[in-house]
Amino acid sequence: MKNGPDFKFEDQHPDPVCGVDEVGRGPWAGPVLAAAVILDPGRIPPGLNDSKKLTAARRAVLFDEISAQAVVAVGMASVKEIDRINILQATFLAMRRAVDALATKPAFALIDGNKIPPGLACEARAIVKGDSRSLSIAAASIIAKVTRDRLMCDLSATFPGYGWESNMGYGTKAHQSGLARFGVTPHHRRSFKPIHKMLCEEN
Repeated sequence: MKNGPDFKFEDQHPDPVCGVDEVGRGPWAGPVLAAAVILDPGRIPPGLNDSKKLTAARRAVLFDEISAQAVVAVGMASVKEIDRINILQATFLAMRRAVDALATKPAFALIDGNKIPPGLACEARAIVKGDSRSLSIAAASIIAKVTRDRLMCDLSATFPGYGWESNMGYGTKAHQSGLARFGVTPHHRRSFKPIHKMLCEEN
């Protein structure tokens, strides 16, 4: 029985194929971030999987290995962009930016999820639960997750009290407590209902 992603989808399309995944659609704070990865079939780090199924320590090791052995790029959409165009369109924007930033132009992209971002620079295929089915998407999920987690840890040092170093901007009790004590920061998504409600109550 298969127990992890493989290279089957990549083999069905013209080279080079990139995997694309995003992280940060649900949090109340911070950007949404996407990664695009083109793996070298002869140098695939062992143990690639959906980043959510890996420990933080294992993700960090694989992050370094992927970065050293593959073509990697990230793209972000800012909080202001999320509030202006909505989270879905901002996610698509981050994915396009990640693909466009690859040093090697991909011929095909494998996208995690059920939607293909409009305006991609290459043909693409959406794969539901792709981060646990495609090695390239799994690699992208690891790059995206580690990059955004580190970014939120950095932001937590500037804006302590919200628990971003552990909740990564999601609406946990610690985050809610921080909002009640310290209010809304420039890194909060004002279009998201809990933040919008707080701002309306303040006014």
